[in-house]
Amino acid sequence: MQKFVLLNGKEFSVYEDSIQKDVCMIDAGREDLVVSAPGLGFAGELVDSKDGKTYVFSRLNHATAESLRKLFPWTAPSRVLGRDKTMGVGDRLGVAGDGHIRVFKKFPEITPILAQQSIRELTLTNRTFADVLDSATFAVFRNGFTTGWGADGDHVKTAEEVEYALTSGYTMITMDCSEHIDNTIEALSSEEVNKKYVKNAELEALYLGKSFDIGNGVTISFDEDLFRRTVLIYAEAVDYAEGIYKKHVAPGGVARADFEVSIDETMTPTIPAQHFFVSSELTRRGVKVATVAPRFCGEFQKGIDYIGDLDQFEREMRVHAQIARHFGYKLSIHSGSDKFSAFPSSGRETQGRFHLKTAGTNWLEAVRLIAVKDPALYRGIHKYALEAFKEASKYYHVTTDLTKIPDIDTLTDAQLPDLFKNNDSRQLIHITYGLILNLKDEFGRFVFKDRMYSLWRTYREDYAEYLFNHIGHHASAILLK
Repeated sequence: MQKFVLLNGKEFSVYEDSIQKDVCMIDAGREDLVVSAPGLGFAGELVDSKDGKTYVFSRLNHATAESLRKLFPWTAPSRVLGRDKTMGVGDRLGVAGDGHIRVFKKFPEITPILAQQSIRELTLTNRTFADVLDSATFAVFRNGFTTGWGADGDHVKTAEEVEYALTSGYTMITMDCSEHIDNTIEALSSEEVNKKYVKNAELEALYLGKSFDIGNGVTISFDEDLFRRTVLIYAEAVDYAEGIYKKHVAPGGVARADFEVSIDETMTPTIPAQHFFVSSELTRRGVKVATVAPRFCGEFQKGIDYIGDLDQFEREMRVHAQIARHFGYKLSIHSGSDKFSAFPSSGRETQGRFHLKTAGTNWLEAVRLIAVKDPALYRGIHKYALEAFKEASKYYHVTTDLTKIPDIDTLTDAQLPDLFKNNDSRQLIHITYGLILNLKDEFGRFVFKDRMYSLWRTYREDYAEYLFNHIGHHASAILLK
């Protein structure tokens, strides 16, 4: 880092990658600041320097982020899903950007979605879409990352949430259709399905008894039972996605953002024929999707590796990928954190054209750092997480067995980081993040949050390196390197 000295003799470090004409970012100890020449649109404190010049020192707030995006367009998100390889790296804490960008500088063939947050995550972390976007902008500027990145309003479910993301400047919408998918149908007998099905002559003419050759040796066909089940499970979701797209994402036919349709947040795996039906209907109705996220076979649980038959996964992934190619979009792989055994076939069968989403694993790496640097703080977090687990499990599908987590009081400080090699312990910490961050004492003070953020600030280089190695492992695995 370069140095400069103010008239008061105080010395600051400059982030060298941030140095632009008349603007840079500095490390001011407890916080970073943007330093600029006057007249560039930044608000802040005017400071005279040793060389006789005057500079504006700006806090990292929303106004500063907007000024950066106006002055340097590469610090604003853009629509990047058209690129072959993209990866969403949700940053729940607003402190992971440096490590993330370090990964994508090493793997420039993958374009990141640096701002990726769901409404659920915003609620549990008390953040806003604007805050998430601004954190990404500051990381991009600090690291001089000029090659493009995106912002995903992730798993939005309502028209209001879509508008919230779009008006906040997000360049991608992940439309979560899970509340319009009927999870009860798969368990019904054929007789029960027939009773429930309401005749749809238009869809029957298009699909019933038909076969579709979509290339690469893949044929999709619908017998009566499969057709009726598919309509009962997915027709309402297609209708909903169409309505949102035409009214909010692409009014007048011009899309305001890349559009992803997510049908993965359900208990019902999406078999290839059902994926074909959804995509065919969206295409027929003029919905232009950049990505579709099916619910793959097996289990894509939070923060741990794939659970299931990898041979079946590879066979079905081959067909899912061919369906995506046939309709001209990319497959989106959700809950992609730590699915290392599934990455090789995902990269291979998609022929290197994919969108991979990660999020919670960045939080896990942040808490693992706490276990290393402040064992006493981690012990308090861990014990509270055990108390909060039942409440947190309402929001996530996990199969965590708390009895398989070692009693933390029997572990030495040096053994604590090894808890993050235990799937049950990983999921314990993974899903309790909101409760951990929001816990307050009887005086209204945060029990953990302020101490956690102070530690992450102190050890920000260590955290960046943790993420560089961990997310870099994701990238190299799916790129087959």
